[in-house]
Amino acid sequence: MGHGASKNEAFDESSDSSGSMSSRIHELRQRLHLHRRRRRRHHHHHRRRHGSGSNSKPNLSKQLLKEEDFVGIALLRLIRAEMKFKDKWLSCVSLGEQTFRTVISDQTDKPVWNSEKKFLLDKKGAHVARISVFETNRLSKNNLIGYCEIDLLEFFTQDSDLEMKVDLKDPSAATVVVGSIYLSCSIEDPIETEKSFVSRILSIVDYNEDGNLSFAEFSDLIDAFGNQLAANKKEELFKAADEDGNGVVSMDELAMLLVVQQEKDPLINCCPVCGEILEVPDRLNTMIHLTLCFDEGTGNQVMTGGFLTDKQASNGWMFKVSEWAHFSSYEVGLRSGSGASHILVFDRRTKRLVEEIIDAKIILSMRAIYQSKLGLGLMDKRAKELLHSISEKQGRKMDSVKSAKDIPKFVDMFKDQINLSEVKYPLEHFKTFNEFFIRELKPGARTIACMERDDVAVCAADCRLMAFKTATDSLRFWIKGRKFSIQGLLGTEVCSSSFLDGTLVIFRLAPQDYHRFHFPVSGTIEKFVDIPGCLYTVNPIAVNSKYCNVFTENKRVAALISTADFGKVACVAIGATMVGSITFSRKEGDYGKKGDELGYFSFGGSTVICVFEKDTIKIDDDLLENSARSLETLVSVGMRLGISTKKPSDSKLPNIEKIIL
Repeated sequence: MGHGASKNEAFDESSDSSGSMSSRIHELRQRLHLHRRRRRRHHHHHRRRHGSGSNSKPNLSKQLLKEEDFVGIALLRLIRAEMKFKDKWLSCVSLGEQTFRTVISDQTDKPVWNSEKKFLLDKKGAHVARISVFETNRLSKNNLIGYCEIDLLEFFTQDSDLEMKVDLKDPSAATVVVGSIYLSCSIEDPIETEKSFVSRILSIVDYNEDGNLSFAEFSDLIDAFGNQLAANKKEELFKAADEDGNGVVSMDELAMLLVVQQEKDPLINCCPVCGEILEVPDRLNTMIHLTLCFDEGTGNQVMTGGFLTDKQASNGWMFKVSEWAHFSSYEVGLRSGSGASHILVFDRRTKRLVEEIIDAKIILSMRAIYQSKLGLGLMDKRAKELLHSISEKQGRKMDSVKSAKDIPKFVDMFKDQINLSEVKYPLEHFKTFNEFFIRELKPGARTIACMERDDVAVCAADCRLMAFKTATDSLRFWIKGRKFSIQGLLGTEVCSSSFLDGTLVIFRLAPQDYHRFHFPVSGTIEKFVDIPGCLYTVNPIAVNSKYCNVFTENKRVAALISTADFGKVACVAIGATMVGSITFSRKEGDYGKKGDELGYFSFGGSTVICVFEKDTIKIDDDLLENSARSLETLVSVGMRLGISTKKPSDSKLPNIEKIIL
């Protein structure tokens, strides 16, 4: 290649070597060009779709990884599948806040992908990957046929070359198998990852492939790292690396140099593959970044990334055209106006982003009404009365025997979000749609966290949760109605001064959810207070609207619960569009254990808001962190919510006169 053997190159390169140096740099750039062009093109496309703000990247909570939390890097390979009918198949892998997809197979019932992707694993992060398989015979919307979930950490104890067969489950019935997928997964331990990292760095400039770096090759590598200070002292660094003085730097010597320098004076400020500036470089995080970036250069079929959910990754070309034209977009965090096309929530169990299913026509109509002053201006008293009348009429319809025919269609629409195996009775048991809507679950379907401890509060519903230390925080990150206040929410009969600066937890139930809500704490119901109002939707499109005050204007019932560990807790059940009925299962004076049923909503989606008195609860950190990102957390009844911080009241001193010595 015109460079000579590595061992024959020395520091005293003559001036006529400038052409050779230029050639080497040109070759290095050629090696990196394909990766950099592809990544920059994707980055530009991603920014165009999502904007350039802090919410534009898939992983919004990206933080430097601590060494003690680093588990390894998993290489997941989707090999092939066996399905029950012929089609063109696509597979997606979702982990945390990122999703990747394979290419589309040929028309077959035995698709072959041979696609792979590397994933970072850390002790506190996501490690359960969801693999979804779609048929792609539709123009705009591909159909989810089967899925499976695998814990990547379990592969630590398995043979890395082992091909594994995993059953694909039916999204609407987890006990039904619809096919099989064959995959393999290997996990590098930290030592192997570091060796691989150094090996790949060395190989990119080891032009003659002798496993060593000459000074010229070493010089090109330092230039690619983007560190100007290091570039000015190449000879000094080369001599420091060349410990045995043989005029070349081996892989082990390069590894030692990177370890030593990265701890005191980092060499790598810029990724030579994607061009990203490593703003806070350290050995571990730089190694991880470059290892994942260099994965693009293996020559294997690497899955396509840049997606937030498998639904987004599987969308057909017509949807992509609408997304490009800004009729639709994907975004994490607070959304308003035209950006509210897709509602993304963070699944607490799987630590993965999921998309809430909602009809596009409903989204457009809600945007027109709730995201504009004109739209809400049309909602005069008569219009609100009409909305109330429609909700009541729809409620009566859902109580009719004819409505039972809608149950299968409803289940099919939400087939990957309704688990029929948890439902207490089979579908044929329900004689009306509302009977199914307020369905009960089998005993033990929900585990109540720390059942023996009343100082631990739990989630009150299967829902999307937002939690805030104060009402002020909720106004900053979520509720945009200008007139929202704790007093307006609770009403004068329930609200007290201790609630005004208290903690606020919002449990939003979507139509597909289990619609019974439960005691978040153990305590006695002091009273119920009915507060009349409208029936606006409780969808985030309305909650995030500055023109609407959903929680203080909607019909609601406040239950005041007296507890030993949290003081007074107000649970407010809020009605919504198509929800004319709020039913409580308990009466005033009843004692309820946390996790016990408190009530239920009839047809529609709705919300329960719990208000805790000031300084009585510490909400779990993950819930607060997601809420501060304007990101709802998908939770289930009984999951841990927080722990009591209420100081016990002073014990009464004994009466000294009655003490017998």
